[in-house]
Amino acid sequence: MFDNLSDKLDKALHVLRGHGQITEINVAETTKEIRRALLDADVNFKIAKEFTNKVKDKAIGQNVLTTLQPGQLMVKIVKDELTELMGGDAEGIDLSGNPTVILMSGLQGSGKTTFSGKLANYLKSRKTKNPLLVACDVYRPAAIDQLHVVGDQIGVPVFSDKDNTDPVSLARAGVAHAKANGHNVVIIDTAGRLAVDEQMMTEISNIRDAVQPQEVLFVVDAMTGQDAVNTAKAFNEVLDYDGVVLTKLDGDTRGGAAISIKSVVHKPIKFIGTGEKMDAIDVFHPSRMADRILGMGDVVSLVERAQEQFDEEEARRIQKKIAKNKFGFDDFLSQIQQIKKMGSMKDLVGMIPGAGKALKGMDIDDDAFKHIEAIIHSMTPDERSNPSKLDARRKKRIANGSGTSLQEVNQLLKQFDQMSKMMKMMQGGGGKKMMQMMQNMR
Repeated sequence: MFDNLSDKLDKALHVLRGHGQITEINVAETTKEIRRALLDADVNFKIAKEFTNKVKDKAIGQNVLTTLQPGQLMVKIVKDELTELMGGDAEGIDLSGNPTVILMSGLQGSGKTTFSGKLANYLKSRKTKNPLLVACDVYRPAAIDQLHVVGDQIGVPVFSDKDNTDPVSLARAGVAHAKANGHNVVIIDTAGRLAVDEQMMTEISNIRDAVQPQEVLFVVDAMTGQDAVNTAKAFNEVLDYDGVVLTKLDGDTRGGAAISIKSVVHKPIKFIGTGEKMDAIDVFHPSRMADRILGMGDVVSLVERAQEQFDEEEARRIQKKIAKNKFGFDDFLSQIQQIKKMGSMKDLVGMIPGAGKALKGMDIDDDAFKHIEAIIHSMTPDERSNPSKLDARRKKRIANGSGTSLQEVNQLLKQFDQMSKMMKMMQGGGGKKMMQMMQNMR
């Protein structure tokens, strides 16, 4: 999403390279370029101007610390201001109430139904909640069926009644059903509506008054840019919602909505949708997003995702195999599956500092491991457990069976062998040997 903005901010901040002190002249030049970059990202002009004025005020006259270059100090100032602009601290979701009632609102096509499913999946898998989805979109054809499909995908029940065409009584019935069946979270999916449609806006206000939700979330498509901010403002005037959800952040969008929505509406961005899969949802952390915009990656989120997929029992099993020198390709395959569960490869690479810039323009496919999996699946169970048995004849058979080349099979075997040795050394505390080996691999 922020590739173009990141590039332009990077160029703007390069202006200060080589200067011993931040002066009014070089700061003015840099902030002018920063403002231009923000406007190009579809950030509101007033917000862009206020932002660069704050950066300018903080930067002028600051002597550079002995360990920093002017450019680095400017990056820190810009990062701090970007974090503040996007909300400062991450805002959690209010899970009080028995059950917790969450009301979804937004325009048609903003992704409410899909996000309702993602949120239910997030609360079920990461917060150990027992959610219920309630279908209150009685206008869009197949909307109820879509929510049932989403519910089936994630193993969350859906309350609906096709004979009831009153969204207010449906919402009430859904909450009553949740109480009777032990659900501690109710997520109410409503119809998309326009802020100018007075009747529809009155209807969602009535739903809110009827069920008294702990959270009213406004779902907005980040692809709509500055229009998203204007719509969010119009909805807030009627609903006074608790937070914003930005969907489709993985799309080809300039990111202006993510940067400026908080300062216009004065409501926090609580969640972001980062892909089509049901687990493609993240809590919005302004400081981490600022890091990513400035090309610094997001190591904290990367570690959190790894921890979510980390299986202690599996780790102990692998550890024992390494100790006995029995780590095989089946074990390697299980490690790949855990990495794939962490999210899209493009998103993961964007979290590694410097990697996004280094791999700019490259198409990072989610099927990056496909040829490795194909090679391993073309091996017999005995070959996977005993890679040393793989002679030239077997390798040729595996290459033909997996649709890859003999060179690719040999490359995988070499990498697997080096990785196995490293793991063995790490377990045995052979740090020096491992460092030497890594140098030899260059």
